[in-house]
Amino acid sequence: FLHLEKGEKSPDKKSMMELPPVTSQENGLSQILRLVLKELSLFYSRDVNGVSLLYDLLHSPWLQALLKVYECLQEYIMKKPIPVLSQAQALSCEVVELLREVPQSPEVRELRQVLKAKHFQALLNAHDTVAQKDFEPVLPPLPDNIPENEEALRIVCLVKNKQPLGATIKRHEITGDIMVARIIHGGLADRSGLLYAGDKLVEVNGISVEGLEPEQVIHILAMSHGTIMFKVVPVSDRPINNQTTVYVRTMAKYCPWEDPIIPCADAGLPFRKGEILQIVDRNDSLWWQARKVSDFGACAGLIPSNHLLKRKQREFWWSQPFQPHSCLKSTTLSAVEEEDDIKIDEKCVEEDEETFESEELSEDGEEFAGYGHQFFIAGFRRSMRLCRRKSHTSQLPAYTHCYNALGAPYEEVVRYQRHPSDKHRLIVLVGPSGVGVNELRRRLIETDPNHFQSAVPHTTRSKKSYEEDGREYHYVSKETFESLVYGHRMLEYGEYKGNLYGTSVDAVRKVLDEGKVCVMDLEPQSIQVARTHELKPYVIFIKPSTLNHMRQSRKNARIITDYYVNIKFKDEDLQEMEELAKKMETQFGQFFDQVIVNDSLQEACAELLTAVQQAQDEPQWVPATWICSDTEPP
Repeated sequence: FLHLEKGEKSPDKKSMMELPPVTSQENGLSQILRLVLKELSLFYSRDVNGVSLLYDLLHSPWLQALLKVYECLQEYIMKKPIPVLSQAQALSCEVVELLREVPQSPEVRELRQVLKAKHFQALLNAHDTVAQKDFEPVLPPLPDNIPENEEALRIVCLVKNKQPLGATIKRHEITGDIMVARIIHGGLADRSGLLYAGDKLVEVNGISVEGLEPEQVIHILAMSHGTIMFKVVPVSDRPINNQTTVYVRTMAKYCPWEDPIIPCADAGLPFRKGEILQIVDRNDSLWWQARKVSDFGACAGLIPSNHLLKRKQREFWWSQPFQPHSCLKSTTLSAVEEEDDIKIDEKCVEEDEETFESEELSEDGEEFAGYGHQFFIAGFRRSMRLCRRKSHTSQLPAYTHCYNALGAPYEEVVRYQRHPSDKHRLIVLVGPSGVGVNELRRRLIETDPNHFQSAVPHTTRSKKSYEEDGREYHYVSKETFESLVYGHRMLEYGEYKGNLYGTSVDAVRKVLDEGKVCVMDLEPQSIQVARTHELKPYVIFIKPSTLNHMRQSRKNARIITDYYVNIKFKDEDLQEMEELAKKMETQFGQFFDQVIVNDSLQEACAELLTAVQQAQDEPQWVPATWICSDTEPP
């Protein structure tokens, strides 16, 4: 369905009848569109079967302009235009030489500069190529002295223009013949349609390859320029690729030049975590062909298949020295934390949890002014954030994290466009402590509290006199909280001062059911729990700026800890923030849909607002299981 942009009004009856003038022929598309609009105007006020929607589409200025361009092109083609001359580039050179002899006025110098410009010369060169119809390369004639016993041979001529051939070769294990191992999708050989995997090479540019090593044949090809002539014995059964195209998100990184078993490192495709690849060929069980959607016009490259890359991950994992997993260290870490708390100066007075409302103090005290005057924003309590920080993520079962270390290296994805009647996608902000996640979330909600909202967390602590159930927290018993945990209904949870705190799936769903955008910050380890077809989270990573920039932007900022300690950021704090951000990107970057660098709070907030709007209104890559789950019958 289509909707009007903000600020546009639906046309009234008067504007409906004011149709744009038609300048084309009577049988043109504009005339046909004019007649259709005239008929639709009769049903517009009654909105018969969505006629108003169709009317708005056909009445749109961009469609009118597009049709006029189309008609102009059709009229131009009917005239069958021919070039005035076929040597425009040579003529421009003559004009430049003649301009040398005339008085050098500013206009003459400007004209010479335009005619000598590289882009203008390239334009004239393209014009001459079209005018001379010099489209195809000139191939050498076929040899006349082909022996009768070589009737089964095929002679293939390819023109190599500073681009790879797009094919790999190998030696046959039994016969020792040089064979075409694979044709790279989108390469020169693939586009020609003349070479196939399994063809036997006999000659390359008149040089027999019998007895040569594959490396020697590659050297001959590398030294060849322009036209390359192959003499091949065609394969009897040509391979047919009837597989459908699949798009995947890479959940691991890969570098072909570091892979000792790749058939051809130069034909490999390197990728980082989180990139979207188009798989174009999966005929080989070990090596697939793919290309990045960000570089769609490029030639495909080799990548390990899902099975092969998973095997590599498993071998690498077992080759590493044993290290206790973080989920097995919780008891030790908690004890260390308690010791650290004891070492804090006794003069530090522990404050009530409502003393601070923000994770980071602003450089300008007025940045928080006006908060809470009209709308109450839940989920910003200091205890909620500290319980998460002290628990070292959301205490998920150990097997979850360990399994993810060896999870699938590729995740199938599809393009998803949220329908206006669908629920909004959950917005998840991730970032190291101190980077500004909490403040950006607050500012985003304050831009439109009727549209953006945080989920109300759960807690087992007792309610205070000035609090309301469902506003600051959902106050539940410990048994109820634990049942939510065991039922996998908690996105994250932790313990602080003997009380449990956490955010439930039901709390997020409540916000989404109200037609609002739920915005929350999570520890990166909790992202996978939220990645369900029901919530369809859009994950935004808030990344710190450079150390020098942070020293300037946070020179007046203060750190908020478990105790009321009014201290400035130290270089160690900034370095720790930077290192933690790098670790988050390395370990969880495959789940980040967008990265925002918090150089400036105002600019980052504007960028965040744009990203959130794009997540709701524009097509995005999402796991295919999210869409399959939506389309399954109840």
